[in-house]
Amino acid sequence: MDDATRQALDTLFGVNSKLYDTRGFARRIGYGTSPALVNIDLANAWTRPDHAFSCEGMETIIPSVQELLAASRAKGIPVVYTTTAYDNVDGPHPDSGLWQHKIPAEHLLTGTEPVEIDDRIAPADGETVIVKKRASAFHGTFLAGYLRAARVDTVLLTGVTMSACVRNSAEDAIAEGFRPIVVREAVGDRIAGAVEWNLFDIDAKFGDVEPLADVLAYLDRLPTPNTAPAQGTRAVG
Repeated sequence: MDDATRQALDTLFGVNSKLYDTRGFARRIGYGTSPALVNIDLANAWTRPDHAFSCEGMETIIPSVQELLAASRAKGIPVVYTTTAYDNVDGPHPDSGLWQHKIPAEHLLTGTEPVEIDDRIAPADGETVIVKKRASAFHGTFLAGYLRAARVDTVLLTGVTMSACVRNSAEDAIAEGFRPIVVREAVGDRIAGAVEWNLFDIDAKFGDVEPLADVLAYLDRLPTPNTAPAQGTRAVG
């Protein structure tokens, strides 16, 4: 992000922060006692260059997610990935629904390289991969039920894009009764301003935006299990 854009955003957010403060917004939801790490759409179409969906900032996002994965696995907490993929975008009844009229869904076909999770942050054996059709990780998927079965109360969110899939997942997380914690260094978008605006707005209304160091410290405070519990099987649907 260039300096002029950063200065303009800082000025805008400074004014809006004062407005929210005086009206009682931006309260803290805080961490719970039983988290899960949910990585949103960190598949090649978003994390690698030269794709229609490629996002910026992977030089920061990928190392941040690697740290979160190591810390989460050490504590035996559930680790979930999502990707977005379609079986049919050309037929009369596409599984992308109307969304294909807004996005290039033809680049996200099931079984192709673009929708595979980036191998730099590949799922470990037993970690769950959910294939979704809509922006939110919760919409039309088994994620909420899976998390409740694991007695999760806090969702640590990483991934892309801040303006759509991460944001929608944060909104649905709090609606489903989970505490959304968005990890600042582990999220991105195709447009820098979209990242900053949505981080600001989520922090004001839907969840807490926390720096990576704070989230890692939270994970470090969790008890270490003698034997890490099974986290389910890799699944699609």
